[in-house]
Amino acid sequence: MKLKSCSAVTFIIFAAVLTCSFSVTARELRSIKPERAGISQERLDRITDHMNQAVKDGTMVGGLGMIARNGKVVYTETYGLADREENQPMTEDAIFRIYSMSKPITGVALMILYEEGKFFLNDPVARYIPELANLEVAISTADGNTKVASDGTNSRTIGAGDASKAGKTRKPKRQPTIRDLMRHTAGFTYGFFGNTEVDKMYREKEVMGQKDLKAFVTELGQVPLQYEPGTRWHYSVSVDVQGRVVEAVSGMSFGEFLKKRLFTPLGMKDTGFIVPKDKLDRFAQIYSPEGTSEGSDLFLRRNTSTKLVRSPERIDEGYMEGATFEGGGGGMVSTARDYLRFSQMMLNGGELDGVRILSPKTVELMTTNHLGDLPMGFGRTGVGFGLGFAVTLNQGDIGELGSTGEYNWGGAAGTKFWIDPQENLIGLFMVQSIPHRTRLGNEFKLLTYQSIIK
Repeated sequence: MKLKSCSAVTFIIFAAVLTCSFSVTARELRSIKPERAGISQERLDRITDHMNQAVKDGTMVGGLGMIARNGKVVYTETYGLADREENQPMTEDAIFRIYSMSKPITGVALMILYEEGKFFLNDPVARYIPELANLEVAISTADGNTKVASDGTNSRTIGAGDASKAGKTRKPKRQPTIRDLMRHTAGFTYGFFGNTEVDKMYREKEVMGQKDLKAFVTELGQVPLQYEPGTRWHYSVSVDVQGRVVEAVSGMSFGEFLKKRLFTPLGMKDTGFIVPKDKLDRFAQIYSPEGTSEGSDLFLRRNTSTKLVRSPERIDEGYMEGATFEGGGGGMVSTARDYLRFSQMMLNGGELDGVRILSPKTVELMTTNHLGDLPMGFGRTGVGFGLGFAVTLNQGDIGELGSTGEYNWGGAAGTKFWIDPQENLIGLFMVQSIPHRTRLGNEFKLLTYQSIIK
């Protein structure tokens, strides 16, 4: 993979940095024959055939699938190439940009501190981040006539609200809490999903283009909230704010805390914000539909082309040595093996290989729906949201294979994971194309469930 040195980025809406290699040697999750876990090898072969056909058709350049049941790996397959132009095969240790799959990791980091009594979930964020002490709410969006549309992929705020109320703000009925940050009800936005006056301010002030988390929250504190806290689920920068809360209450940088309290104990040796130079040969190339523009909202751009070409090199600036923004909302890289270890820890009730990260009661709290009657967005029914994870509430409402009680999330480049306590199952699908416009992750999930025979 060829990379050029680049200057600091605004592109990676969720950008950032990985720490050095870890000395810890983790006990690997053992692989067993699928039938021993109640899964059909013949039916698993359908996954491999399907994904290899996707490579042949050009739907993806390369990818990786992994399934574990009852704490044992029953399926690991690579598909296609990690770098087409260099004719580099996809490997099991390939490093992927996981984008929003960073969010559950950030949530776990915050809950480690919660278990130590450092804060309450219903505390106002400003108690720990004074830069956010004087937030107001934009009247045009909070009290105006904005419409929200869901297209099944991204929930977008359409229009600018009530133009006559532009530029006017008022005090919110209450300030956002830490729980609001974790369930996306804080009233923040990303600035890329719509064109409200608040979205425009995020873009103009380059809220996500700051050098570090302290500068980020300082800039964020100058922008009004888009909605009243607690009144609407809206995907936002709130997880990056969580990273700053971790810094404020732990006295460590976010990356340092993750390494010390999560990555090293779990043996997640390839997960973090920066890809070290000695690992760049394992960093999978990312692709985009031909003709995609190079704007900072590239991952949202519509494009009808089915031909994948190498993405602009600037997309990787935030992952190279020297980058300083540790974005817990989407700036991490990882391997399937590392993310499986994280997922297995969650499925085990907070423990892996004798290392306890969280209490089972904390895992239960994180994977409980915290939205009440609020709809989650993204065009989904039968789904709620916990503290860092989407949570399946009613499989009948969803209407596809799966289990009630499963929790999950995905990333902008097409990566996907889910954890199913009912089936004692974990599924991981890794791929790298942005903007991602395939159904491969959902197809992988469907084909996983059809392979279960006991």
